[in-house]
Amino acid sequence: MNNSISTSHAPGSAEQGPTGGYYVFLIIYLVLLCAFGSFVNDMYLPTLPEMVRSFHTSRPTVQLGLTFGMIGLGVGEIILGPLSDRYGRKPILFGSLIVFAIGAMCSVWSKTIHIFLFWRLIQGLGASGGYFLARTIPADLYRGRALAKVMALVGAINGFAPASAPVIGGLVAKSVGWQGIFWVLFGFSCILLILTPAYKESLPASRRVSGHFGVAFKNYAILSRNKYFVTHVMLKGSALGMLFAYISSAPFIIQDHYGYDQLQFGLFMGVNAIFVAIGSTLALRFKPLKKAAIIAGRSLVIIAAAQFACFYTVNSVWVYEALNLPMLVCLGMLFTVGNTLAMNEGRECAGDASALIGLMGYVFGAIVSPLVGMGDLLHSTAITLLALSVIILIFTRMTRVLPADLTATPQSAMRQAAPAQPSESKE
Repeated sequence: MNNSISTSHAPGSAEQGPTGGYYVFLIIYLVLLCAFGSFVNDMYLPTLPEMVRSFHTSRPTVQLGLTFGMIGLGVGEIILGPLSDRYGRKPILFGSLIVFAIGAMCSVWSKTIHIFLFWRLIQGLGASGGYFLARTIPADLYRGRALAKVMALVGAINGFAPASAPVIGGLVAKSVGWQGIFWVLFGFSCILLILTPAYKESLPASRRVSGHFGVAFKNYAILSRNKYFVTHVMLKGSALGMLFAYISSAPFIIQDHYGYDQLQFGLFMGVNAIFVAIGSTLALRFKPLKKAAIIAGRSLVIIAAAQFACFYTVNSVWVYEALNLPMLVCLGMLFTVGNTLAMNEGRECAGDASALIGLMGYVFGAIVSPLVGMGDLLHSTAITLLALSVIILIFTRMTRVLPADLTATPQSAMRQAAPAQPSESKE
């Protein structure tokens, strides 16, 4: 295969995308798609301790619900990414939302934890469509700093999704139990199904993958050989892994260890999530954009080291909270940088690129979610967060030596880049 993405289109001119009323609708729709992905995991976090008792099982087993959801999200993105590049975004949205609705409805009637885990896998498969297309659709329409602004705007507004999800989940669980949460998620998927007809297909037929069906999947191999793309994907994935480590350990730390109830836990998580949104918008203040990742990566190592020390020596929820807040700001910065630079690099096959970004995050998340529940919860969480901060620092240092290219026309995602010299040039 030659050194070009297997699509029927070449990189176009710098597109600024839709404006006016449809722009407002598009942003709202993208926010809802992102929020949907957040709600799938975050909304039922307050119920994890309750589910341990309800299913008469162990803490790590219940945490596998997060893992199975992430496996479904990752596998779904890998399958649906090429399909969306071939058939368009809209049919994939419809199909995936229907699958999720079925998974959410059936999980309510789970009699055992094993049946519940199966339906969590189905939910992940269904939720993956909206979640990765929320990254893909902007890359269809925008590029460069215009793409960064849309990504950051959606990320910032969507900060209120993980902020509100645990609060809503806590209220629902307190009223009707954990099953009520999945009825709410079922309703959310129905709202998105109602709104989807108003979304205008962002990938016209002239820009879709041509040739036989397997061509779309070959683009994964092409993207995996692009050093620039892979570096940014690993940066985003390791940062998302750190977020999942925090998310999967927090219910047990705040509720079981410190003794707060489900609603109070939701309030903690709600306030904390706003700081991810702050970090998402803060990243835009840096030129080149990758400088935000460099600063965030260095800061995370210091924060994680402090968390490690405090988990072993200090027993205070307020110290725990005080260290979570700057950690989440740094993660928000990394999400904007990783998403934008990776999608800018892989925009010629945006569906495949977005799928790989999501998959790597879920690989990290699926590994770390049960790890933080093993042995002493505080100690295992401390070790996991510190290890992830070191991994993130490695990828921020790798990002540092790549040239900044947001305003340049992206080269082919297949390019085999020669070793780059450190670059701090303006974008």
